[in-house]
Amino acid sequence: MELNAIALMGVTGVGKSALALALAEEAGTSIISCDSMQVYRGLDIGTAKPGREERARVTHHLVDCAGLDEIYSAARWAAEAAGIIARENTAGRTPLICGGTGLYLQTLLHGISEIPKENSSIREELKAIQKEKGTPFLHAMLAGVDAETAARLSVNDTQRVLRALAVYRSTGVPLSGWQARGKQQRAAVDCPVFVLEMPRERLRERLEERFHAMLAAGWLKEVEWLRSQDLADTHPAMRAVGYRQLLAHLRGEYPLEEAVRRGITATRRYAKRQQTWFRHQTEAVHGGADVIETQIREALRACRS
Repeated sequence: MELNAIALMGVTGVGKSALALALAEEAGTSIISCDSMQVYRGLDIGTAKPGREERARVTHHLVDCAGLDEIYSAARWAAEAAGIIARENTAGRTPLICGGTGLYLQTLLHGISEIPKENSSIREELKAIQKEKGTPFLHAMLAGVDAETAARLSVNDTQRVLRALAVYRSTGVPLSGWQARGKQQRAAVDCPVFVLEMPRERLRERLEERFHAMLAAGWLKEVEWLRSQDLADTHPAMRAVGYRQLLAHLRGEYPLEEAVRRGITATRRYAKRQQTWFRHQTEAVHGGADVIETQIREALRACRS
């Protein structure tokens, strides 16, 4: 059985959520969130999670579907998204996938490598090394055994560097080697992808405006709550853009004004990385709001005919 969906993707702050909401409401369909942070309950303001009004207008899936005691994954999202698409298709609807986590969408459309579980004691050993010597040290270790994976990971990407090293030490095969052995194919999904874009300078302005608006909405209190959960520093929520800089402020590392400046800079850099991903990793139609809105509306109409 082939599943049918339409994806509206884009960098953070570009306006994709508002556009998806309007299109889904018009078409009488639902939205599947494709955001690695919106899955976590309690992270509302800093993730720009849809509020009660938006969810009352249109059903949103894969929002608030995990607790902070869990580590959500691309594989889990893909499996759950496929199930939702199947149910929506059975009901005669073509859901809109909307978000900025390109890896999640790629996993849904193309599958994920089947990699054996890592040895937990090895993972703990590597975490101890990371705590003592830092992530760049682990990254250098990874480069010595899996240059391909090291080349595509940031020297400060603790979670993924740890994962790659743990896989190698647990199995004797580099992560890139497992990935090259083939993909675990999921149900086929027919899903045209549309990437919303806007001029760079306007996006930079929007990201700064949104950061300050989130602070005015109580984001710092949300970050204080997050800090009280005593999560490991490697947890995705503790490393999320904006949250990470505000957490550093709460720990006394620098004043709020400096945390805001760093947070805005980090958000802009994150958007740039997302843009690079969508340009090089995703086969999609790229364009401004007018073009993308027209094409998605036509795609939805074609699905109903």
